[in-house]
Amino acid sequence: MPPWLTGLRLAGYGAAYFFAAGAFMSYWPVWLRDRGVSDTEIGTLFMSRQIISVVATLSVGWIAHRLGGPRGVMVTLGLAAVVMIGAYEFATSFLAIFAVTMVWGFMWSPPMPLYDGVLVTETKRHGLDYARVRMWSSVAFIAGTFVAGIAVDRYGPPWVLYVGLASIVFLAPFARLLPAAPSRVPGADHGHASFSVGDLLRSPAFLLFLMATGFCQASHSVLYSFGTLTWRAAGIDDVTISALWAESVAIEIVLMLFGGWLLKRLGVCGLIALGLGAGMVRWTAMAFTTDLAALVLLQSLHSCTFAACHLGAMAFLQRALPAHGAAIGQSLYYALGTGATQALVYQFSGLLYSQYGQHAFLAMTLVSTIGMCALLLLARTWKGGLLVGQT
Repeated sequence: MPPWLTGLRLAGYGAAYFFAAGAFMSYWPVWLRDRGVSDTEIGTLFMSRQIISVVATLSVGWIAHRLGGPRGVMVTLGLAAVVMIGAYEFATSFLAIFAVTMVWGFMWSPPMPLYDGVLVTETKRHGLDYARVRMWSSVAFIAGTFVAGIAVDRYGPPWVLYVGLASIVFLAPFARLLPAAPSRVPGADHGHASFSVGDLLRSPAFLLFLMATGFCQASHSVLYSFGTLTWRAAGIDDVTISALWAESVAIEIVLMLFGGWLLKRLGVCGLIALGLGAGMVRWTAMAFTTDLAALVLLQSLHSCTFAACHLGAMAFLQRALPAHGAAIGQSLYYALGTGATQALVYQFSGLLYSQYGQHAFLAMTLVSTIGMCALLLLARTWKGGLLVGQT
């Protein structure tokens, strides 16, 4: 199969997933507000979903490992996602929305580390650039954000669900196009012993990695929960808001195109530091302004706060773990690094935003600063080699 066709098959699932993610991330709080959910309750929903996601990511990852590959699990979860959209449509009270959210958290989050694990392994096997294949997920995210913004502007908040459904129905078919089992890179594991989750969790460098990257991603909590609501309250229209979200991911795509070049010059820790440093600037500024020109500039920093950190994290997992440990590393990164950390920060975000409004962004500056401290310790602890799995 030609490499470009392999890349297209690998990119399809991510595009379908992130089209829906773009709609939900930018406009889900608007849908919740339309159902009468308060700011504190929004924080509770986001936190609770993340807690469930941690358990789900670890357990579903173990199930996929036992089954010998993630494809069947991803097909099943894709079909379940269609059903859950219908459940949300009929959830009108907070308790009903809470109940559906718990199920949604269990089936929506686990596919991402499974997909990334396949992507990291298969791009390496076929000589493809991970960042360039993953880039199409970002393109789809932009499309989902724009379509959701226009739909909400013209038809109202209920259309957030319908826009998401338009791509969710393709999750199962695109999952079927993925490899049936993770391909092994010939010779990649020779000379390495097996290891367990416990081995990783006893590694100081791996724990510092989870803390640094987890806090970088968790620092987006106020933006993801209340960014759209803040900008709406400032009088910015929905189409412009969708453009702000799309702009942040468009700049992210540019960084991904040059991800390999940046990695060679900055190194793994340098890429993650770029994300954390940009976060300290971005969240401090967002605490004090809703000026459109300023927001355009600040949203461009998403290329660093998300993309640079994510590429640095993927590079760390590739270098610090042998190939047969990719699934374990990915699951821990998503479940504990980003999932558990975000769950905690989401709840505080709701409480802080209900009391201080957009000044809650200042707490995200503190979160980024803590992550930077962990990264500095990581840079002193990890020298670029394998952490576990060595004979």
